[in-house]
Amino acid sequence: MFKISNIRNFSVIAHIDHGKSTLSNCLIKFCNSKNYLDNINIIDNIYLEQERGITIKAQSVNLTYDFLGVNYKLNLIDTPGHTDFSYEVIRALSACEGVLLLIDAIKGIEAQTINNFYIAKNMNLFIIVVINKIDLLEYKPTNLINQVKNILDKNLVITCCSAKKSTGINDLIRNIVEFIPPPSNYYDNKLQAIIIDAQFNKYFGIMLLIRVKSGFILKKNKIRLVNINNTYIVEKIWLVTPKIKECSELNCGEVGWIICNIKNLKQPIVGSIITSERDVNSTILPIRKINPQVFASLFLLNNSDYTIFSNALTRISLSDASLLYKPEFSNTFGNGFRCGFLGLLHMDIIKTRLEREYKLKLIITLPTVKYEILTNNNKIIYINKPHQLLTLNKIKELREPIAECFIITPKIYVSKIIKLCIKKRGIQVNIIYFNDQAKIIYLIPLTEVILDLSTIIKSISHGYASLDYNFKYFKKSKLSCVNIYINKKLIPELSIILHNNDIRCKTNLIINKLTKIIPKHQFNVIIQAVVNNKVIARTTIKRLCKKVTEKCYGGDVSRKKKLLNKQRDGKKKLQKLGKVNIPKQVFFSLLDVNQKN
Repeated sequence: MFKISNIRNFSVIAHIDHGKSTLSNCLIKFCNSKNYLDNINIIDNIYLEQERGITIKAQSVNLTYDFLGVNYKLNLIDTPGHTDFSYEVIRALSACEGVLLLIDAIKGIEAQTINNFYIAKNMNLFIIVVINKIDLLEYKPTNLINQVKNILDKNLVITCCSAKKSTGINDLIRNIVEFIPPPSNYYDNKLQAIIIDAQFNKYFGIMLLIRVKSGFILKKNKIRLVNINNTYIVEKIWLVTPKIKECSELNCGEVGWIICNIKNLKQPIVGSIITSERDVNSTILPIRKINPQVFASLFLLNNSDYTIFSNALTRISLSDASLLYKPEFSNTFGNGFRCGFLGLLHMDIIKTRLEREYKLKLIITLPTVKYEILTNNNKIIYINKPHQLLTLNKIKELREPIAECFIITPKIYVSKIIKLCIKKRGIQVNIIYFNDQAKIIYLIPLTEVILDLSTIIKSISHGYASLDYNFKYFKKSKLSCVNIYINKKLIPELSIILHNNDIRCKTNLIINKLTKIIPKHQFNVIIQAVVNNKVIARTTIKRLCKKVTEKCYGGDVSRKKKLLNKQRDGKKKLQKLGKVNIPKQVFFSLLDVNQKN
């Protein structure tokens, strides 16, 4: 058992690809060399993390360190770097008193670095800046340290290291012990713990990762989950050291996993409070929730897997509380779910996990954002499906979400990035110069940001510029909903909201894409793009035609006419009754149309 004064809880936060996982594994090896397993990657242990080289889930590990003859317990929580997983970062920081703000020695400060800095600062956490990869020849210490002081804060504690070579790790750990404050025992030793993560285990049910804010938890104790007002008995308590270690208690300031025999739970529990059975009052604020920015519908190719699909989403949402979903029905695709994501990468990760882990074959519709509508009765309505506009009457204003974008770039790319932002309908807020770097702030429609803005910025700056963004407000804009009709039947999943300046260009591209992807049928397939009940684009996919007169050799011409008339009548009947096969590639093609314009 450690004294509370000898406990340090901290997270590693950084922009993507700055070496968080490498540093975390280095700290684990340095502190717990006896328990370290060379063939197991404690951080980034999900297959998608290893394949893509990114961190998706915040991972925690309990370390011990001897400093001047005193044993310290270091609870490390590694966090994702991509902006789509910012909710993971906030949950991790809620369990900490300090953070290691990691900066690549060559890339320097990037957009997500600044965003993470202000998140930690607003949560009153002690920040230690760690400059990583100092073993590289291109590293210029004076320039980077000045950049940190000018852009972030001149009073920050700065440590230099190389996680790959283990250089400077000893000094870093000493700074963690010396500067990051120990936990405080709140609320007069009453049990108060916050749930920062949850996972489903087929043997134990739902496992909860908690941080004890006050009091302690013992095995066989009865606890209460405040948000659902249910009581459970603590069956097991685990620590990751980095090996799984079972223990009998968790004390104030400690982070660990508990198993309470929770089998079925569809209500959100991440961010909830745990108290003792008798204590029904809670004074800890829940973790700040981040609302989804991107919405899309998921449907099955085989509807018989719907129960598996539903259970899969429930289990994934336990460990990813930023995922929202609700049932949906489509006349075209059947039963499915409307899901909310933090971004396109988040959407892609969830879809991939569903397909690989649960063997599902899915169709995902074109991603969209949330829109705000002001009616003539001055009521505010929010929609995230474009075709929902058809059910609304007397719309006074249609407002689109605006994102505040922060772009960090070398000066030489400023003009190109400004041109790009203007093309994306952006409004300049500010440009701040720091030596050879510039911070560009623009207000840009969120739908323009999520599709491809980051990719284009990386391309035109050769990887040296970076983007971070936050939702700012809704703004009135000249938007229209383009509805796609196939053989006079509305396909709601293909509807899209576009700015009036882009409608003609993008609609023609959409129609051309559909013409190439939808296969030929035994009847003509008519594709129409309709805006405000007016057809603005139209094309026809010609039917497959069999030469029915081929078997006629000579004879009366009326015999040929009879066969042709019979074929024509059959095609007309098919035109009314036939079902058009819409390949799932259609939605990816429409996404590609948006990205290229």
